[in-house]
Amino acid sequence: MTITRPIKTVDELADAGLIADRDREALDAVAERYAIAVTPDMARLIDRDDVNDPIARQFVPDAAELLMTPEERADPIGDHAHSPVEGIVHRYPDRVLLKAVHVCPVYCRFCFRREMVGPQGLGTLDPAAMTAAFDYIRGDDAIWEVILTGGDPLVLSPRRLRDILEQLADIDHVKIVRFHSRVPVVDPDRIDAALIEALKASGKTVYVALHANHPCELTTEARAACARLVDAGIVMVSQSVLLRGVNDDPAVLAELMKAFVETRVKPYYLHHPDLAPGTSHFRLSIEEGQAIVASLRGRISGLCQPTYILDIPGGYGKAEIGESSIRKTGEGCYSVSDYNGQEHIYPPRGA
Repeated sequence: MTITRPIKTVDELADAGLIADRDREALDAVAERYAIAVTPDMARLIDRDDVNDPIARQFVPDAAELLMTPEERADPIGDHAHSPVEGIVHRYPDRVLLKAVHVCPVYCRFCFRREMVGPQGLGTLDPAAMTAAFDYIRGDDAIWEVILTGGDPLVLSPRRLRDILEQLADIDHVKIVRFHSRVPVVDPDRIDAALIEALKASGKTVYVALHANHPCELTTEARAACARLVDAGIVMVSQSVLLRGVNDDPAVLAELMKAFVETRVKPYYLHHPDLAPGTSHFRLSIEEGQAIVASLRGRISGLCQPTYILDIPGGYGKAEIGESSIRKTGEGCYSVSDYNGQEHIYPPRGA
C-alpha cells in the first residue's frame, strides 16, 4: 500500500503491514501510555520481511516497552530539577533549552522524554509561558546559546519559528541558536525555503543538530534537505543514540558517521541510552559501548569520530565516557594503545 500520511495508531500500523494482527492487544496497552507516529518517509524504509529491521525497531512500538526496571525514571536526565520557568531547562551557565513544543513528527521508542511528549504530553507553550521564557533568557546575560528542543521544534510552522527567532534577535547576549531535530531525515520535504528563511530570522549563528541512528535514514531526500540547510549557511552537527539492534555494530556505526560527513553534517554526540521507562531492551552496557566506539578509532577519518557521552541521571549534565587510550604507568611515562590494540610507551624508552 502507498502511505501518504503519518501512522499514529495500532490499527494503522497493522493496516500498513508493520505489525502482526496477533500483536494488536499488547500494543494497544503500549499506545495507551506512549505516543505513536511514523512518517511516510520512515514507513517506506521499513523492510516488512525483516523482523530485525533497524527503522522499525526505532519507531514501531514493542510490548517490551511495558517492562520497567528499577533504575528507570520518568525524567531520566533531570529536566524538571533545572526548570526555573515553564519551557526552560537551565543546566549549564552559558546555555538553556527552550522547549517550545512537545510534539514530534515521529516518536522514538527509546525517547528519554517519552513521558512528556506526544498528544498526552506537555503540549505547546502558550503565549504567556513563551513570554515568561523569553523574559528569563533576557534577564540572564550569561546565556550565550539557546537550544530549541522538545519535542521537535521544526514541526512548528515557519511563522511560529520566525516569531521565536525574532524574539531572540532582540536579546543581544544570545549569540547562538541551536535546533535539535529529526525533521530533515523523517520529513525532508518540510525543509523548504520558508522554513529556512524563518531559521535565519534572528541574524544569530544558527546550528541544526540532526538526530539519526542508522545510515539508511540518510536517504537521497534527507541528504538534499541537509544540503538546503547547509547551503543557506546553517551549520549542521549530528546526534545519535547507541541502540541495541539498531547501530550496535562497529561497521554500521562507521557507515552512519561517514554518511553524516558526506552530507556535510559533523559527527558530534553519540549518546549512551538514558534510563527512560520501558527502554531496557535498547540499552547496552557502558563497556559494550566503549568497545564499539574504540573500534572506530583509526579505522575511519577523524572527521567521522563522535564523542560518546552519558547524561548523568538526576540532571548532573553530560560526561564523556569513551574508553581512554592512555594510562599512566610510572613517573613521566604512559602506556598508549593504538587502534590495533597494541600498547606503546610514551615517552619512548631511551628518550
